[in-house]
Amino acid sequence: MTTQEELNATIHEMVQPGRGILAADESHPTIAKRFNAVGVESSEEKRREYRSLLLKTQGLGDYVSGVILFEETLGQKSDDGRLLSSVAASQGVVPGIKVDKGKGPMVNAPGDEITEGLDGLANRLEQYKELGARFAKWRNVYHITDINPSQAAIEANAEVLARYAAICQSCGVVPIVEPEVLIDGSHTIERSANVNEAVISEVFRALRRHRVELETMILKPSMVTPGNATGQKASPEEVAAHTLRVFRRVVPAAVPGINFLSGGQTPEEATLNLNAMNSGTSLPWVLSFSYGRALQEPAQQAWAGISSNRDSAQDALLKRAKLNSLATLGRYSADMEG
Repeated sequence: MTTQEELNATIHEMVQPGRGILAADESHPTIAKRFNAVGVESSEEKRREYRSLLLKTQGLGDYVSGVILFEETLGQKSDDGRLLSSVAASQGVVPGIKVDKGKGPMVNAPGDEITEGLDGLANRLEQYKELGARFAKWRNVYHITDINPSQAAIEANAEVLARYAAICQSCGVVPIVEPEVLIDGSHTIERSANVNEAVISEVFRALRRHRVELETMILKPSMVTPGNATGQKASPEEVAAHTLRVFRRVVPAAVPGINFLSGGQTPEEATLNLNAMNSGTSLPWVLSFSYGRALQEPAQQAWAGISSNRDSAQDALLKRAKLNSLATLGRYSADMEG
């Protein structure tokens, strides 16, 4: 296939009503923290066992169209000798890869951060493609305070995301563009909406500047919520109203899919909020999920590092995937949790 044909085929498989993306790309420190919460040591073998368990969940492809993998996982094999990317593909789940190299402080911008990893990205993408990856993900983060994010940080991070997306598409790899506005802080939902609007607006200005094809990319944004230090929770209807107002203002209709990150919400909150956004008027984009902890947390608790708990863990993952699938169609209700 040509590069354009690769992009078209991948986006067609990934952006479908009723299906979302499983984020299983936790870095070593992050997955160690999550394993520790269920009493499991984070060794390479335990990470392989756990992620193999996820990808072998029968029926996962009914609700999940793509999986974001960590670089280590892309080279690992299941017990039957298949690459884990091949295990995902056999379920009808498109394998993808996290390609950024992490974030750090931005010089002359106190409180702001920027993500690194553009050097050598094209070469790495070709290697990842040989291992089965067909899309990539890059995450930038934005802190909300009285002075953050600064305009310099908004512009610099947008430039990085756009350069990453352009490199991906030149290699035939669909880019997931993730500008995460963090939930941490005491900001109001209105302040969150203003920051999200400024951030996403600048991201699309940069994408246009770098001639990124909007039809073959996916946006992975935050939902608009109050800061987690306020002690207040917005209703799903409030979250939906603020979030969709921002998107209608700044996200072009040419973008095929918006797959939300869960960003510190509980599994139930993330599902309720997604459902509320899909319960109103028709929208130009497919609104779906790209959840990590909000999909995996019940499975990790059921598994707890014990091989005999495999079936229970897979059942827990499949349940959350199905509930979020219903939420993408506006057909979820809280009583389904039982």
